[in-house]
Amino acid sequence: MIARMRPFATQWTTLVPPLAVILLVFTWGRELPGGIVAVATLVLAGAVLAAVHHAEVVAHRVGEPFGSLVLAVAVTVIEVALIVTLMMDGGDKSATLARDTVFAAVMITCNGILGLSLLVGSLRHGTAVFNSEGSGSALATVATLATLSLVLPTFTTSKPGPEFSSVQLTFAAVISLVLYGLFVATQTVRHRDYFLPVPRQEKGDTSAGPVEEHAEAPSARTALISLGLLGLALIGVVGLAKGVSPAIESAVDTAGLPHAIVGVIIALLVLLPETIAAVRAARRDQVQISMNLALGSAMASIGLTIPAVALASLWLTGPLILGLSSTHMVLLLLTVLVSALTVVPGRATPLQGGVHLVLLAAYLELAINP
Repeated sequence: MIARMRPFATQWTTLVPPLAVILLVFTWGRELPGGIVAVATLVLAGAVLAAVHHAEVVAHRVGEPFGSLVLAVAVTVIEVALIVTLMMDGGDKSATLARDTVFAAVMITCNGILGLSLLVGSLRHGTAVFNSEGSGSALATVATLATLSLVLPTFTTSKPGPEFSSVQLTFAAVISLVLYGLFVATQTVRHRDYFLPVPRQEKGDTSAGPVEEHAEAPSARTALISLGLLGLALIGVVGLAKGVSPAIESAVDTAGLPHAIVGVIIALLVLLPETIAAVRAARRDQVQISMNLALGSAMASIGLTIPAVALASLWLTGPLILGLSSTHMVLLLLTVLVSALTVVPGRATPLQGGVHLVLLAAYLELAINP
């Protein structure tokens, strides 16, 4: 999982997280000129890649499925912090930011990350094999959370428009936390074996791909250092993303694009670490880890973001619109149906990966041209 490295203290992945935090200290709360925005964007990209590296170090130390959970929760913390901070500064335009970002995260994870992982894994190893029990339970939880949090607000009548009332929003927040907590307990305690990589022999698949060498697990000291650097990298990503967000919003407005594109960009940014880690796992013929990352991130995105914005709505002014449009509900329904058909057999070919990627492309095209 982790390549042989140079001395720990001289790696760029060690230097970038503190650099990101230092840059954040000097830029926080200021209007940034174009040159500083460019520098902040480069450091932001480096912090994202560093976060992936350190999350993988920690994951390699603690093993699966805890490793996938570490990265999924870490990335979701970024997303939640970005959404709440942008909602605090965004005025009326922020009313749909949480919905747009969460739905974008669901589409990117369930179609983009999952589809790309299946495509890479199946092209490299003949077929992509995974555990249908674990992936199926994760998909069922994602579908339930998405429907209760993003579809029902469109049809409730307690408040005008696609909004929850205070009681309904509280209920949605509580059940989101309950379902997410129940899934984590299932994944890490009672049925941990459902979420471990599947040997091909168990699926009757003899098409063995190239054998990958695995480095020895890092020491506890190295893992703790990586955990600290992961925290610094995430702080840098959140803060710098907030700093460059005005430039993103300005560019979106200048281009005449729908404001929902801001949510898509945020989701693409924060899910970059998940995407890289999932593709790496698929290349090693560990597609179950990729499934854990994709579906776990979708679940964490809903299960942690909805409670966070529900809490933030106590002091934020303006409406909190969570209900999806009819177009997005169709895309969500199609995603759930296709994902179910992908998960049930426990193996996939490049066709399934391509179908998911086409669904992501359709979502992105409709986001630009509603």
